[in-house]
Amino acid sequence: MSLAPVTIAGTGSYLPEKVLTNADLETIVDTTDEWITSRTGIKARRIAAEGQSTSDLATEAAKKALAQANIAAEDLDLIIVATITPDTLTPATACYVQDNLEARKAVAFDISAACSGFLYAMEMARNLIGAGSFQNALIIGAEKLSAFTNWEDRNTCVLFGDGAGAAVLRKSEEGEGRILAMEIGTDGAQTGILNIPGGGSACPITIDNANDKLASLSMLGKEVFRHAVTRMKTAATKVVEEAGLESKDIAQVIPHQANLRIIDAIADRLTIDNDKVFVNLHKYGNTSAAAVAIALDEAAREGKFKRGENIVCVVFGAGLTWAAAAIEW
Repeated sequence: MSLAPVTIAGTGSYLPEKVLTNADLETIVDTTDEWITSRTGIKARRIAAEGQSTSDLATEAAKKALAQANIAAEDLDLIIVATITPDTLTPATACYVQDNLEARKAVAFDISAACSGFLYAMEMARNLIGAGSFQNALIIGAEKLSAFTNWEDRNTCVLFGDGAGAAVLRKSEEGEGRILAMEIGTDGAQTGILNIPGGGSACPITIDNANDKLASLSMLGKEVFRHAVTRMKTAATKVVEEAGLESKDIAQVIPHQANLRIIDAIADRLTIDNDKVFVNLHKYGNTSAAAVAIALDEAAREGKFKRGENIVCVVFGAGLTWAAAAIEW
């Protein structure tokens, strides 16, 4: 079935006010600014305020995306929130966002694909809109990772931050940009290299294990790096080819903001100049599903590309999951 073209009508992002710098972390765990910066490229990250939930972050990003798209919340058909740090196990965080926005007619649900979640949501919304099931959709990547971070583990606590990014999708009209191609994938054999082992049905948190910090992010860094570079490069190459583009046709690559070494490796393998690769990792750290969404919004608002130009978003995450999108802006 042929799908109608779908465009990104607006984007938005929100970062909590509190800034946690590398210098601040030096007072919390055995680490240094030099150690963190040289290994990750991260200088600071944002931390949600007490009482501020993932849905609160998502709602603020959503308001900005809706304003830019000139779509009222009451006219929304669909809300998808990508998150691994939901307000509650049930109901979905998207339900809280729907209520916050008073988007009463919108169907709302969450997806869990870790750092790849925002692009997974984009692919889902693109197909639903393109097939005529919905006229528009609000997709959001939002995380409060500080609530799932072991602040005694110097190898992981330096990596993550809180934030949210959003986009409004609708059918593309003549002369507008569109999503050209998308690729998503999963390798469930790698579930053990990046996960939150406790807190689910397989390992509930009990009085006996409450002090083991099992409901915190756990990662095998070297394995994640190896898979991330390979999967992101393959996915990005595939969507570029499917869209009929070459490296010279790409105005900006917006990669997952996890580690500067990974970003540099992807740019090198795609033969893209570094000035065409958007990076805000140093300011926010890894915000999982929110990372590429925040970067997309910031890059667009900073004029890194303009209408009619081509961009590529590419991500990887726990699962392992990966995704890429070629977009004519």
